[in-house]
Amino acid sequence: MGKWILRPLLLLLALLSVSACSIIGPSQPDACNENGALLQDDFSGAQVCGWREYNQGGAVVAVADGTLNISTSQTGQVWWTNAGRDFSDVIITVQARQTSGPNNNAYGVLCRYQDENNFYIFLISGDGYYAIGKYETGRDQITYLTPNAEYVFSEVINQGVATNLIRVSCVGEELSLSVNGLPLVTVTDSAFAGGDVGLGVSTLEPGTAVVQFDDLLVLAP
Repeated sequence: MGKWILRPLLLLLALLSVSACSIIGPSQPDACNENGALLQDDFSGAQVCGWREYNQGGAVVAVADGTLNISTSQTGQVWWTNAGRDFSDVIITVQARQTSGPNNNAYGVLCRYQDENNFYIFLISGDGYYAIGKYETGRDQITYLTPNAEYVFSEVINQGVATNLIRVSCVGEELSLSVNGLPLVTVTDSAFAGGDVGLGVSTLEPGTAVVQFDDLLVLAP
């Protein structure tokens, strides 16, 4: 049976796309990019890396208990948060744990985010599917870049209440997704050359999807 297709993206208010704090200038020390990282965050509260926290429209984004938590009960709509940075080529890794809610969901990583209408999104689901998608001005729905323009099943993905290590590569026109150390797919697209990074969650059936993100690391390739 084929995987579902996301409904039109919920266009968030512009303030949800803006960093909760300004990017630290080059003259100031920044714990968020030490040891050669473009961005690193263990969400311990010891550092503030700019993630927007909010409670709106049935979606909640909050940093608590050492993780970044995103929950949503809005069926078919993607909710996300950004770090307020600007990168071109990046490799992003993050641990993502579904803690409750329907397995018919989608969660993962954004790269080259320019605004709420233009970005790439790398998604896995609680029932074992994955996809790489693109939102672009002029299209009211996500465009899937994965084979057959749809979600693909993989046994590599830990299903249900479980943790998955997501690795995303946005280098030149190549966009790659790996999960739990194993490569799943590489596609090419030239729509966006740079932008912010982000984390997002959606539920595709009634219920509240809750996902915790931890140990985010953004490196140059």
